[in-house]
Amino acid sequence: MSTASAHNKSMTSLAPIVVMLFFAWGFATSIVDAVIPKLKEQFSLNYTEAMLVQFAFFLAYFVVSVPAGALLARLGYLRGIVAGLSIMTLGCLLFVPASSMGLFGAFLLALFVMAGGITVLQVAANPLMSLLGRPETASSRLNLAQAFNSFGTTIGPILGSVFILSKAADGDASARGVHVPFLMIAGLLIVLAVLFWFLRGREGAATDQQSGSSGLSLKVLRHSQLALGVVSIFVYVGAEVSIGSAMVNYLILDRTRDAASELGTWFAGLMHLHDVLNTPESKAAVLVSLYWGGAMVGRFIGSVVLRFARPGIVLMACSLAAALLVSLSMASSGTMAMVTILSVGLCNSIMFPTIFTIAIDGLEEETPQGAGMLCLAIFGGAVVPMITGKVADMTSLVLAFIVPVACYLIIGGYGLLTGLHLLSGKPAAKGSAPRAVSMH
Repeated sequence: MSTASAHNKSMTSLAPIVVMLFFAWGFATSIVDAVIPKLKEQFSLNYTEAMLVQFAFFLAYFVVSVPAGALLARLGYLRGIVAGLSIMTLGCLLFVPASSMGLFGAFLLALFVMAGGITVLQVAANPLMSLLGRPETASSRLNLAQAFNSFGTTIGPILGSVFILSKAADGDASARGVHVPFLMIAGLLIVLAVLFWFLRGREGAATDQQSGSSGLSLKVLRHSQLALGVVSIFVYVGAEVSIGSAMVNYLILDRTRDAASELGTWFAGLMHLHDVLNTPESKAAVLVSLYWGGAMVGRFIGSVVLRFARPGIVLMACSLAAALLVSLSMASSGTMAMVTILSVGLCNSIMFPTIFTIAIDGLEEETPQGAGMLCLAIFGGAVVPMITGKVADMTSLVLAFIVPVACYLIIGGYGLLTGLHLLSGKPAAKGSAPRAVSMH
């Protein structure tokens, strides 16, 4: 066996380990949805103040993305991953003093640091995953990684409901239970950091394939397909996070409480957790896993559909379906309101990777700059939930969901324009599967 082929085999064997990173940050991201109602109750926050949790989390994407690229250029992928895991571990451990002090600002700091580590991991793991094998199978590998990411976001709310929103945790006025799942995450991250540190010698050629031009420039936004793609990523992340963050509080409203309690009780019994998931909040939180689980199922379905359909048209159909489902939930009550809002996750599934792929298609040597702008647009997860929270405080939580509806309509317009090839840039070909990064 030649040295080159042996090296390629060694690099390919890293793929299953890198996939574990996608699971880890997906799990950590979704468990934040259980933290929000706990902190809202403990600190008597209004909806706008409660959404500061997501603002602190997603602010890290805006602040850390560019420095993370510079860090990777200096350290390489595997050492960069170790750095990201270390930062994320520090953020998880900061939940211990935050819980002991009982300071809202301390929780926000912990979330920001943890999200900073996740940002470094995303900047490193996504391009590395595309290099760990043949170029023609890069899309398949990324879709597999995204599926594991969605698996993490599906089980995260379940653990959060047990340790953060159950009766035992609810009775702890100091919210000491909040830090428990983050300590568990920290333990997993330490193991992964040690593993990647010992594997750092395998990097070699993968580092050599990094783009030499990673700086950001507004000039790249002259491509309308990319510019509107940045807007679409901004509003998509904002809509998804707004709904996920408000889900628990939405499901325990009088209009949906009974239906959510009944389904949550059945779900808890199915997992033999009925003695633990015994508060309205914990039962609602476990149902959030269905919202994120829909995204996991939808990614498998979408990977097949996108082989035969234009990405822009599929994007338009999913975004309009999401807008319709949210609208139906707002206009109804009981089981209908609950089922329709939980089903939005299924429509969300293909949006991020499809927007990303469409937006950078045809940028050629400017692709790294375009991808960087799209990653910065994830900051929408900080801004849009704040707007949603403000509208909720001014009107009601139900009416506040008009903000995500507007976001989905914007995405639908982008899908239509790109599906009809009305924007500048090389149109995404029919059957091109998403090759984009995973947000969670």
